[in-house]
Amino acid sequence: MGVLAPSDTSDHNVERPNVFGVRHFQSILLFFGMCFGYFLRVNISAAIVPMTQPTADQPFYEWDPAKKSLILSSFFWGYVACQMPASLMAKRFGGKLVLGISTCVGSILTILNPLIADKGDWVFVCVIRVLIGFTQGTVYPCTHTLLAKWVPRQERGFLSCIVYSGAEFGTALLLAISGSIFDSEMGWPGIFYITGAIGIVWSLVFLIFGADSPRNTKFISEAEKKYIECSTGSDNQQINAAVPWKTILTSACVYGLTAAHAGYTWGFYTLLNEIPTYMANVLHFNVKTNALLSALPYFVMWILCIVVSPIADTLINRNITSVTASRKIFNTIGQWVPMVCLIGLGYMTEDQKTPAIILLTIGVGLNAASFCGYLVNHMDLSPNFAGLLMGITNTVSNLLSICTPLVVGAIVVDEEDPNEWRIVFFITAGVYLICNGLFLIFGKATVQPWNNVNNSVSTSTSLSNDTESVPTANTDSHP
Repeated sequence: MGVLAPSDTSDHNVERPNVFGVRHFQSILLFFGMCFGYFLRVNISAAIVPMTQPTADQPFYEWDPAKKSLILSSFFWGYVACQMPASLMAKRFGGKLVLGISTCVGSILTILNPLIADKGDWVFVCVIRVLIGFTQGTVYPCTHTLLAKWVPRQERGFLSCIVYSGAEFGTALLLAISGSIFDSEMGWPGIFYITGAIGIVWSLVFLIFGADSPRNTKFISEAEKKYIECSTGSDNQQINAAVPWKTILTSACVYGLTAAHAGYTWGFYTLLNEIPTYMANVLHFNVKTNALLSALPYFVMWILCIVVSPIADTLINRNITSVTASRKIFNTIGQWVPMVCLIGLGYMTEDQKTPAIILLTIGVGLNAASFCGYLVNHMDLSPNFAGLLMGITNTVSNLLSICTPLVVGAIVVDEEDPNEWRIVFFITAGVYLICNGLFLIFGKATVQPWNNVNNSVSTSTSLSNDTESVPTANTDSHP
């Protein structure tokens, strides 16, 4: 083992603050940022049904399934294009500024969505969704950059999952209330006005109270600051350190992580975008009931995020499993159990509404286990470049997300034909099978040598070995 730097050896001796701290407050801010960010991306998935159904007092548009698929897909065109620029900007300017400003801009564009739909054609709706996707492309790289500075290793699973569970909470909440919004005087345009306004308010709050790191806030105690910096290694990070592109892009564990991320994203967005249509046209629920039942799986997923993450941390902190084993176990639960549920869902009919909802709820809900798998693995591999790694894996995974609505649009010609939906579910199950299999083969959860390539030798060695030796952050020192 190398010589440990003072800031790293202190990790063994620094007492963990037991009170509610600034790290928890920052996590709550990011939770709501994730929640409201998903408002901006999910609103079109909920609104696409009433937007294309004739009603007496609301505008509607005669968009065929192919056009609707392009509209749902267009968000990801901008989203993917922003991943790498966002990760580099977050590294250069800090995640707070980039995330706060981009969310505000996306919220303003969201408010304009009904006007664009009314004055233009579906092509113009695609354009504004591309722009909103571009602003939302900052969310994951910036959040990962911030979490790498704020979340101690001992609490990585729990606090990270709390933050990212905001995606499920936001999805579930919006789907649940969407039926009431559609029935109100505002009609379907209301969902864009409400979500846009909320996004603007959050952006202002975050820009005022958010912080890039413990060093950037005056509200934190010295004890908590020392605890966080010693545990994350953020006191050793060089903000402008050169990126070791070659070693990152030739790392097998990065490819395993990318596969796991791609599998989750394909499944999540296929279900997110298609559940309302599937339930309306195959299971024949009305729009209001459809909204509530579409939300149920995501409420379950949010609850399971909170339940599963402390279990994963406990297994690691008590040396019951290594970090790598834990990541693989939970990622497998989060992808292969839903795989089985989706296959069963493909054989459900209108007469089997209850079993279909149960399978759908289990399949989507248990995706939560993946949050203790691939989602925190970027920080396991490289705390210094966690945001950049997220930019890489999120770019690849969301390139596939562009394809998911297009694949569904090509397969599901008759939206009331359960046989066509069965094909969609089998394809998604196959993606889960292959992607998690690659993660099981190539995945790791140890700090990689290139994490500290631009730091001093002693610091680089200390951080790598420190991760191996800290009991509460156990890695692969045992099977």
